[in-house]
Parts: sequence; C-alpha cells; structure tokens
Amino acid sequence: MTTTLSLFPTTYESSRERFRGNLPAVHKMWSKAALHQHTLSFDNSLTIDWIYSEATEKNEKILVFTTGEHGVECYVGSTMMQRFIEDYMPRIDPRTTGILLVHAINPWGMKNHRRGNKDNIDLNRTFMLDPQFDPTFNPAYDKIDAFLNPKGTLTNTIINNIAYLFGLGWNIARIGMRGFRDALLLGQYRNSQGLYYGGVEIPEETRTIMDLYKLALRDYDQVLHLDMHTGYGPRYQMSLVNSSLDKGTSEYFEKRFNYPLVVAATADEFYAIRGDMIDYIYALQQRDFPAKRLYATSFEFGTLGDTLYGLFQSPRVMIHENRAHWHGAVNKKVHAQAKQGFEGLFNPSAQDWKQKAVKDAEQAFDGILKAEGYIS
Repeated sequence: MTTTLSLFPTTYESSRERFRGNLPAVHKMWSKAALHQHTLSFDNSLTIDWIYSEATEKNEKILVFTTGEHGVECYVGSTMMQRFIEDYMPRIDPRTTGILLVHAINPWGMKNHRRGNKDNIDLNRTFMLDPQFDPTFNPAYDKIDAFLNPKGTLTNTIINNIAYLFGLGWNIARIGMRGFRDALLLGQYRNSQGLYYGGVEIPEETRTIMDLYKLALRDYDQVLHLDMHTGYGPRYQMSLVNSSLDKGTSEYFEKRFNYPLVVAATADEFYAIRGDMIDYIYALQQRDFPAKRLYATSFEFGTLGDTLYGLFQSPRVMIHENRAHWHGAVNKKVHAQAKQGFEGLFNPSAQDWKQKAVKDAEQAFDGILKAEGYIS
C-alpha cells in the first residue's frame, strides 16, 4: 500500500500519469475498462481523463468518482482517488457495478495551480439544467466587487493586508456578515476577471462531465457519486457536503454513514451556490430519471478552518492571488507570497493535515460504500 504522504502528487503531469497507470488494476476487475480523454480545445497537452467500464454481468449500480473541478484542488482529490483505487475498489463487485473515475475536470487549473479554468471560470457555477448566464444575477456582488477585485499591481503585503482588513470590516458593517458571504460565494456572470465568475456559456469541461452524468443515470438503476474539494470547513475534519436537493437531513446522513460532519449546501449549513455540480446531477435525475436511485456528495477538506480567522483569511488569500494573476505584483517575493497563501488554502503542505485528511476520507469511504451497498 502506498504511504500516506507519497500519495500526494506534485504536478499535473505526474498525477495524470499515475491515474492512467491504474488502468491495468481496474481492467483486472472490469474486463471492459478503458481509458478515455477529452483534450482541451486550446491545448492538446491538457486532458480530462476518465476510466470507465460497465458491470461485467448486469448494470445495476455505478460508482462515479470525480476530482479537480477546481483545478488546484485536484492535488488532494487525486490523492483520495488513489487511496480509493488501492484500498476500496478491490472490494466492489464488478459483476453488478460499473465504475467511472474522472481525473482533473479542470486540467488547466490543476497545471497552473488556479481554481478557475483558462478563462477564469469557476466550473462549479456553470452546472445548470436550464443554463441562464444572467449578467444581472446576484446584484449584491456589485456592492463588494471593487473590494474583491481591486485593480492595480499587488504591492507591499503588509499594506495590502491592512487595507483588506479595513475593507472587510467596512463591507461587513455595510451589508452584514451573512450578506457579504452570500454575495461572495453565490456566483456572478459579468466580471470576467472577478472571483466566482461563471462565464457566459457552458464551458467544454462542464459539457464533458454533463455527458458522463447522463450516461450513468441512463444505464444504471443506482448511482453513487463522490466528488473531491478543498478549502472550506474545519481544518482537521473533512465535511460531507450534500446537495440542497437531497431530501435527507444532515443528521440522518451522519447516522447512516457513521460520519461526524455532514452539511447541506445551503446558506444556513454551508453556503448557497448557483450552478453547483452536485445540484446538477440531482436536478437531472429528478427531471429525466426519477426512478433511478442517487446519492451524490462532495468531500470538502477544510484548510484554514471555520474560526473567525479562517473566515477572514479565505477571501484575503483569494483576492491577493487573483489580483497578482491579472495585474501582477510589485516583485517576485510579493507574487510568491500571494501564491503561497493560495496554495495553503487549497493544497496544504502540512504533513499532519495530509494524514488527517486521508483518515477522514477513509472513514467516509467506509461508511458511504457500506450504507449504499457497494461493499460489505
């Protein structure tokens, strides 16, 4: 078994190579398993890769595992998929269960250590059953746009941090903490250089995954979908984040999976999102495949924590990194500090964090796979 720390890849290319190298192991269980790619239209060195196979005898269930919707988060997501392949996949019955493993939904973001794609699009604001990229959506964002997306070169870090704290305090006093958080995270479709930008049409990355979801729901009676994310929630306790469209309560799922922290993607329990990928597969199932059984969730590995410190730091880190990306930094040191803070938010280097994250994933794998009937 691979050691915990060696599971974490350091480059997009090495992660993709390892993923592709899993095909023989999958093929031993699923004789029809094959590796597929979608090559991004603007760069043939970047691919969304997936391994798919039908069940060997009868298509009853399928397990869908996705990573890297937010590119930089795939370094952790790839790790958890590798642990799943090595330790949990061998316990699945291939006779009645299909497998669909997706590496790096956003390969450009993974390679370049950014959250959005090449066009700064947050893919998790693009999954809509009836796409409406309304530029007037979330008008509250306009109230904080200048604060979130300042123009000009990123200069002295200390001065930037002081300015950020004053700006944050002023905006929270003006619209409230809840109003600020909702306006920030809901998504927006007009500032193409801004945080949480959803674009003006469905990106090719999103379309690729939409097609795979349709395949899974069409061909199987039961779908289990596990998606990997980092950034929000307690630092040392991964959260299972369920769709707001799932009718089960968080308390129900905590007991069902024997897992200590489950939340719904609502403003009250986590935060609300428009164009969320997990919401999309639920909406698709409820509209077009109502007879199919579905459970989909995101593993959200918190990094800075859910204390006041973490809540204040997360936007700061994203604002500085985004500003440096679009407008540059006064020198290499300031630019490196912005990138280092961003990396710590979505791909931490601390060994104790990595070890706990893997343990949390293992606990969730065990509880979910048993409860949903994928392993005994």
